[in-house]
Amino acid sequence: MTGDVQDLLCWRGPVSVNVFVVGAGNAPLPREAFRLVGMVPDAVLAFPLLGQPERVERLGLVSYDIDFNDRSVDLREYTGAVLRRLCEGARAVAWAAFEGSFHYDRLLAGSVAHQVYGYCVSGGDAVVEWDSERLRSKAWRRGVGEARGALDELLGGGETGR
Repeated sequence: MTGDVQDLLCWRGPVSVNVFVVGAGNAPLPREAFRLVGMVPDAVLAFPLLGQPERVERLGLVSYDIDFNDRSVDLREYTGAVLRRLCEGARAVAWAAFEGSFHYDRLLAGSVAHQVYGYCVSGGDAVVEWDSERLRSKAWRRGVGEARGALDELLGGGETGR
């Protein structure tokens, strides 16, 4: 199905964008920081993740669930804006991925690239894909791999998983 990522983001009722950021510390941003591109989320749930490996913990890793009750909102542009916001002012890597795709051993790994629908590296622009068929392409996997390479560099050269 073409352009169906937004449909997949509605699995629990509201449209929920799930984003992660490494490098911006462990203190979540305030809810106001997520008022972007003329959109105001109905809920912003921040989760500083527990059990972080030492190389991640020194930089910080926070997960955000950003919910909109109106399922008709177009979140592609919003997702890009959130990823850029998370990388502002810090050397960071942020990504948007489907619920349940996160594991410390597979951060931006090739095995989960098809579950990542956006990424951003500090100093670069956000890349967002809204077509689940394209999320399975070699080109998308390569792009996610480049973001993983930036994450590996940020973490001091250690592997984040493949």
